[in-house]
Amino acid sequence: MMTPDTVRRRAMAAGLAAICLWGSLAALSVLAGPVPPFQMVAMTFAVGASIGIVRARYRGVGWAGLVRWPAKVWLLGIGGLFGYHALYFGALQLAPPAEANLVNYLWPLLIVLLSAPLAGENERGRLGWTHLAGAGLGFAGVALLAFGRGLTFAGDHAMGHALGYALALGCAFTWALYSVLSRRFGDTPTDAIAGFCAASAVLSLLCHLVFEHTAWPSTPLAWLAVLALGLGPTGSAFYFWDHAVKRGDLRALGAFSYATPILSTAILIACGLAEPTGALLLAALLVTVGAALASRELWKR
Repeated sequence: MMTPDTVRRRAMAAGLAAICLWGSLAALSVLAGPVPPFQMVAMTFAVGASIGIVRARYRGVGWAGLVRWPAKVWLLGIGGLFGYHALYFGALQLAPPAEANLVNYLWPLLIVLLSAPLAGENERGRLGWTHLAGAGLGFAGVALLAFGRGLTFAGDHAMGHALGYALALGCAFTWALYSVLSRRFGDTPTDAIAGFCAASAVLSLLCHLVFEHTAWPSTPLAWLAVLALGLGPTGSAFYFWDHAVKRGDLRALGAFSYATPILSTAILIACGLAEPTGALLLAALLVTVGAALASRELWKR
């Protein structure tokens, strides 16, 4: 039988797997080409739902085991997956993408701050200075990377972008609340993610039909990129993350999550889709130190 510390370490490994997969999101999205956002979500979430269905059926879980959950579980799951992406695409439409993305990346810090009051952490897991410092260093690293690549909130249209920034902040709160509140439903198996992905795919398809014009991937490589997105950052990553937030250290996961934009930029550079900068190395150092601080108690145990 596994000890609690072994369970937690395995959950943290699952969380790191999700973070690594999310790091490939930008590069795969570029390779997929100009597919409308909601169409892309509908396609990739359908693949993500298929992963969960196949996984559940292989383990002998019936169809009822994928959908028979209380309404509040469905509300949390669909609100987290579909709600986050809907707000995110709205933010990108109304504000400069780089600036909106930086505001969105407040979610790891919010996970750290909300873990104690909302996730029901016990006395041993109280929020400490190392968690706050780790998350703060992580956000500083992401901000440094963003500003090093030319981000600025100044300009003639800064006030006009306020709604976009508000939606980006809504993204951050939505994903942080989904991640933290999932802890309260720790008895709900990860199989439920398949249902959340399927419902989110249907809602995204409806939004696509109302707001967008269909544009299919234009090359075999683009189709492979869409499939890879569904298998990885918008598929398997959700299953890994669900296990991580229910069994792992939320505060350390929040700090580790700041590695996502660092990995994303590094992969873009490795693929020749972006230019390397000195800010990337310093940002990576800040994120690494922050993650080490936030997870200090976990590794000591």
